[in-house]
Amino acid sequence: MSNRLLDHQVDGQKIQFQFQTGSLQLTIMTPEIIRVLADATSGDHSYAIEGDKTQKTSFTVTASADDVTLTTSGLTIVVGANQRLDVFNATGAPLVQDYLGQRRPLARGMDAQQAALASAEGHELTGQGAPGHGYHEVLKQLAPDEQFFGLGDKTGFINKRGYEFDNWNTDDPAPQMENFTRLYKSVPFLLGLKNGVPYGLFFDNTNRSHFDLGKESESYYFYSVEAGVLDYYVIGGASLAAVIQNYTYLTGRTPLPQKWTLGYQQSRWGYQDAAEIALIAQKMRDYHLPMDVIHLDIDYMDGYRVFTWDPHKYPNMKQFLADLKAQGVKIVTIIDPGVKEDPGYPIFDAGVRNNFFVKTPEGFDYVNRVWPGESVYPDFGRQRVRDWWADNHQQLTTAGVAGIWNDMNEPASFNGQIPDEIIFSDEEQAATHGKMHNVYGHNMSHATYNGLLAQQNRRPFVITRAAYAGTQKYATVWTGDNHSLWAHLQMMIPQLSNLGLSGFAFAGTDIGGFGSDTTPELLIRWLEAAIFSPLLRNHSAIGTRFQEPWAFGEPTLSIYRQYLQLRYHLIPYLYDLFAAGETTGLPVMRAMVLADEQDPRLREISDQYLVGTALLVAPIVQKGQTKRLVYLPAGQWIDFWTGTRYQGQQDIVVTADLAQLPMFVRQDSLLPWADEREFVAEAPEQHLTFRLFGETGQYDHYQDNGLDLAYRQGEYNRYQILVKADQAQVILQYHGFAPVYQTIDVETTAGQQRFVYQAATESYQVLN
Repeated sequence: MSNRLLDHQVDGQKIQFQFQTGSLQLTIMTPEIIRVLADATSGDHSYAIEGDKTQKTSFTVTASADDVTLTTSGLTIVVGANQRLDVFNATGAPLVQDYLGQRRPLARGMDAQQAALASAEGHELTGQGAPGHGYHEVLKQLAPDEQFFGLGDKTGFINKRGYEFDNWNTDDPAPQMENFTRLYKSVPFLLGLKNGVPYGLFFDNTNRSHFDLGKESESYYFYSVEAGVLDYYVIGGASLAAVIQNYTYLTGRTPLPQKWTLGYQQSRWGYQDAAEIALIAQKMRDYHLPMDVIHLDIDYMDGYRVFTWDPHKYPNMKQFLADLKAQGVKIVTIIDPGVKEDPGYPIFDAGVRNNFFVKTPEGFDYVNRVWPGESVYPDFGRQRVRDWWADNHQQLTTAGVAGIWNDMNEPASFNGQIPDEIIFSDEEQAATHGKMHNVYGHNMSHATYNGLLAQQNRRPFVITRAAYAGTQKYATVWTGDNHSLWAHLQMMIPQLSNLGLSGFAFAGTDIGGFGSDTTPELLIRWLEAAIFSPLLRNHSAIGTRFQEPWAFGEPTLSIYRQYLQLRYHLIPYLYDLFAAGETTGLPVMRAMVLADEQDPRLREISDQYLVGTALLVAPIVQKGQTKRLVYLPAGQWIDFWTGTRYQGQQDIVVTADLAQLPMFVRQDSLLPWADEREFVAEAPEQHLTFRLFGETGQYDHYQDNGLDLAYRQGEYNRYQILVKADQAQVILQYHGFAPVYQTIDVETTAGQQRFVYQAATESYQVLN
């Protein structure tokens, strides 16, 4: 039976459609972003989107006998019977079109007893359509040539077509493989390429939801959610990069981090005390291994009580951290949300006194078990609780802790999953765990960010395991508890690349693997593969083989040093990409498809990635392999190590022994090259080199103090480096940060030219 469109009304940039049954509301956010709200006049409070992102936009609305057409400069939306919604880009190419047929679930014909038996055997029957109260489902037409990307760090390959995924933040210590439908993060943002035309879909609902991207049918893909309202955004753009820019305009962009956070970070669950931490720092310096950070896992605490440290293991924490800082080593401490149920423990007492913990339906503090034993959970959905949690970091930051690592914040629980009906808060409204679960880590990270910002007067460094769309505004992320498996090394590249496509520009993985036991070959190949991941951390679990750089002797140690030094040489390039990304939303580590979305080959490459636009990295991710195929995008490329030149859009065979990471630079690129160093100093740098790959090049370089938010008030410098016919030029384009480089070297095929800063004219002159 047809559900006819009866009427529509225009109210500002909102268009309300009334059907025989139900309603549909479209809100024009920008010319390329349209909000879709079904059967509701307002959506739930959004944790992903802060502030009013509506821009004044010109549009037209025209009606025919059956349809209403809304047109902006970027999108055309046709609304018709049965709440049909079809979206086209500015040229008329279809982006997102409703599928009007019926779903044919894979479990069709399965009765309740068979379903129970299948579940008992371990088969997940996700997305099989068991609608309950509040359930919503959206089916969209699936084109034969349609690919999907995004969704955060879901397992599997870069292209998600043909797979299904769940959004329910999950702490699962088992070795994750491509059949895992859910991990630690829920980022319900889908990037699509339909016949080469890009679009985005962002479903802003925090309840448990599901994506089927062509697993069930080659005719449609679908999104379903268990509760709440159907509230989503259709996002257009002339390219995938433009769609990402629009999405991150909506949900926020990764802020420029402190520069030292781009350095190497060493960690292990199992460093026992100050003496062992000091020994790790000393060995890094003795072996001349660049490093900026050591992480303290749960063993630093007093009985795993958050916001404490063990006075026997760390008798003078403030002096200890000051001594490490003098060596160029900063400390990041783990903080979990579970608060030990322990009368007399100030954090627990304050939470009970102020009613800050989540409740059972009967009104009691809900208790489960995590590392401290019986524990309660802060109700981070409330502003007062977030403010309290932020303030609690003061004792850590006063002692000199440089950053906070949020873990176990799915939230994890050892005594079974937290029941959906446990009472959490959605700001000042009572809600359930089922609604607030996926934003628990997001709200914890927001609180942590605000605490560090107030207490340190620096750009906060927060790492989180659990996240939701928009968490990129507050925290860097890592892919969670992986294992020392070649399959997990292989999965790292698509995981980090899809995180980048999903707005998370600052992301990393546990190098070498967290669980299980690494090998010398796996450790080196993992370091090589991850060397340009924004977060560069080696982390392993207690009881596993040690995997510090010296753990396997030579040649592992020397190769490890070689790649850490490479990373530190190129930190200025990574920092430039972060500075640009705060404006564009584009990531540092990029999926190959961003190089040329019209090249079908690039849509499926899961073992290569780009760093910005200039650098291509093709790691070895197979045990025992010393040769591999590399596919080069269009253009000309230069082997980073040998200078050999290649024409793009072809496969080449490269040889790569254990010490070799295949890398290629786009011809006529300039790359900044920092002097050799063992940590990122806070003092302004005096010198920088730029290396030319090719005959001509231009590079725009950014500089600030690398620490605080003064750059947002104009305290930064911009340089333009130009090379043509082996002649270089250095132009100081903007001078808002008092220190500048005193000397700049430009290296070309003809040799090196040195430029010296002239204070009187605020310019650079070549040194003859």
